[in-house]
Amino acid sequence: MAEFFLVHSPLVGPQTWQLVADELRSRGHRVATPSLVAALDGPGPYYPRLFDAVREPGTLVVHSGAGALAAGIAARTGAPRAVFVDALLPHPGRSWFDTAPPELAQRLRDLATDGRLPPWHEWFPPGTVEDLLPDQRIRDEFLAGLPRVPLAYFTEPAPAETEPPSAYLQLSGAYDEEAREAAGRGWPVQRLDTHHLAPLTDPATIADALERL
Repeated sequence: MAEFFLVHSPLVGPQTWQLVADELRSRGHRVATPSLVAALDGPGPYYPRLFDAVREPGTLVVHSGAGALAAGIAARTGAPRAVFVDALLPHPGRSWFDTAPPELAQRLRDLATDGRLPPWHEWFPPGTVEDLLPDQRIRDEFLAGLPRVPLAYFTEPAPAETEPPSAYLQLSGAYDEEAREAAGRGWPVQRLDTHHLAPLTDPATIADALERL
């Protein structure tokens, strides 16, 4: 039996991991799905509050934007290892905007109102999330949990922390560069031919991969 802490991207909600968590529990594992949403309330700095949202050691599994948090969470909890799932890699000393293409950074600045961005699905053309999540119930639950993230989070430099031993699970072509860099660091890398929100559509396959990694 293993212990997993499934950490969602700050841009979405913990619903991202619920079906994988259920699958892992059915296999006898201990699983927690901490929420980061409250950590983004009010003014920054945000990284320390995001790090503190996970309080116990265990295998840390980070999806998408939560990859930037993995080292900080591990430093506080003593997590023995991390698995990055279609995730950013840590970028100590740099902000999210520093790592993003300039055109994307500018687009997000243009989308912000009152210092906050619209929910994540509104960043993309209509139908994008519907194509990834065709099941309406799953899609509605996912969309209901999306926060309005403060723009200041994207401008805040990430603190420098030591990374735990890590592996990388790539789900989509959008994370080719991160997977290559992970392989260059000597991490185990596994690639699945699926999509970024596969934890919501194929939880058994994701659970299989997490057990292997």
